[in-house]
Order: sequence, then C-alpha cells, then structure tokens
Amino acid sequence: MKIAKNTVVTVVYKLSDAQGNLIEEGREPMVYLHGGYENTLPKIEEALEGKEAGFEATIQVEPDDAFGEYDAELVKVEPRHHLPTPLEVGMQFEGTPEESDGDDSGVIFTVTDITDDKVVLDGNHPLAGMALRFWLSVKEVRVATEEEIAHEHVHGAHGHHDEDDDGEAGDAFRSHPLH
Repeated sequence: MKIAKNTVVTVVYKLSDAQGNLIEEGREPMVYLHGGYENTLPKIEEALEGKEAGFEATIQVEPDDAFGEYDAELVKVEPRHHLPTPLEVGMQFEGTPEESDGDDSGVIFTVTDITDDKVVLDGNHPLAGMALRFWLSVKEVRVATEEEIAHEHVHGAHGHHDEDDDGEAGDAFRSHPLH
C-alpha cells in the first residue's frame, strides 16, 4: 500500500544535525496519520508521499521548514521572585510572568539559566535555528479508521496523542507551530 492522505504510517527514524551528530534515535517507531494533519513536519510527509513499506531515505530539513530560525527576542531575563519555587534549569512555563501586552501567551519558555536573583527564559524551540537530518525507514502503511480521520490523529500503540508530550527533542519528528 502506498502512503497517501488518510493512511497511518509507521516509521523508524533517527534525527541528526546537519553535521551528522545524532540528536535522537526513536526508541519506538513513530506512528502518524498522513495527509496534512500537522502530525509531522510537512517536509517529512512530502518525502514519504507515494512510498511503501520498506522505503528508506535521509532528508535534510532547513530551519524554516522545521522549527524556525532562532529568535533572540524570545530570550527573557526575569526576576527570580516572579517564578515559582523550586526552580531548576530545563523547567518550562507557558508565557512569561511579566506579560503586559500578551505577545508571549502560548509560547513555551524553558529555564536556561538561574542566578541568585534572575532567571533566563528561552521561548525558542530547542531545535530552532538548526538544519535537521532525518533518516526515515517506513515499516508499515495501513488505511486509517474513520475515527482516526475524524479526530485527525492515530489511536492506539505509539500514536501521537497516546504518548506523553514532554517537550523534549523527541517531539522533533512531529510538527510544532513556528513562533
């Protein structure tokens, strides 16, 4: 069966930077609903369109087609007392404590540095500004169920909404709105 709109695709993948340094090797295959449902990056769907189980490829995805360019304006320094405790590097918050104009609502900020009285928050995706190289190996293609099509995502083993979304690089395979 060929990959087309409303097929469920099982893909084993490895994610590297443009220099070939491994960022992530999927512990479990990625299973997604194909066809523009934003369950993976459009460039990945484009590379897999019309292919069948057994297809392998390595594709490079530039920042504009992945997680956007790095935006220095999304790095904020906040007074430490404005944030909850305990506080540690790697914690994530939606928006910033000082949202006066509402521009930061919906942006996920990651704590990247903590001093005695200040905290650095970075609203960029961890992979922003990076060209990414995906090695893809299609393991299975099947017709999606009516329910999966209606809900626009896969149900069952290793489908997008059945996993914890921890914001780690492990979500790199999936589509994220660009900031």
